[in-house]
Amino acid sequence: MKKGIIGKKIGMTQIFDEKGKVIPVTVVEAGPCVVTQKKTLENDGYEAVQVGFGDQKPQRVSKPLMGHFKKGDAAPKKTLKELRLEDISGLNVGDLIKADVFEAGEKVDVTGTSKGKGYAGVIKRWNFHRLKESHGSGPVVRHGGSSGACSSPSRVWKGLKMAGHLGAETVTVQNLTVAKVDAENNLIAIKGAIPGPNGGIVVVRDTVKA
Repeated sequence: MKKGIIGKKIGMTQIFDEKGKVIPVTVVEAGPCVVTQKKTLENDGYEAVQVGFGDQKPQRVSKPLMGHFKKGDAAPKKTLKELRLEDISGLNVGDLIKADVFEAGEKVDVTGTSKGKGYAGVIKRWNFHRLKESHGSGPVVRHGGSSGACSSPSRVWKGLKMAGHLGAETVTVQNLTVAKVDAENNLIAIKGAIPGPNGGIVVVRDTVKA
């Protein structure tokens, strides 16, 4: 990873390119993120920077975390993430990472927490087909069906697709295009959809598929 930033998903809209074509975009409020800690090969065994995003009231921060922020001479932040960048020599504790680290036309990966759907059945969760709702099918048309043979192996295989909790998990969408960057207002417009609800925290980084 060469560069990355924490942001907040604002919502979707559309913009027009030079030819007048409509581009559906997701607007992300990216940064400014402050470097709260720098991890080095000598002290930690690997190189990375910890960055904070979104101001937090001091009374809502625990004492150990407050000490951590004071050590880095930074204001309390709501979200802390670690970015394992290839080169951290140009970054020091207290430095700001702003939206202008990305440019229009760049390819990025966006990681966020997907919308939680609660407890979902097999049709919604795994795209199962239902039974025909005609003669004699009974009240089982949306059920999962067989969960395995009774004689052998006399158990349910691990990983069998069943009803259960859907969503609210970490999702990464790869190879999206940055359509526009508004450095003054710390906004990045990314072509297409990204995971999570409006107001959700996302991490934007340069793509691994470049």
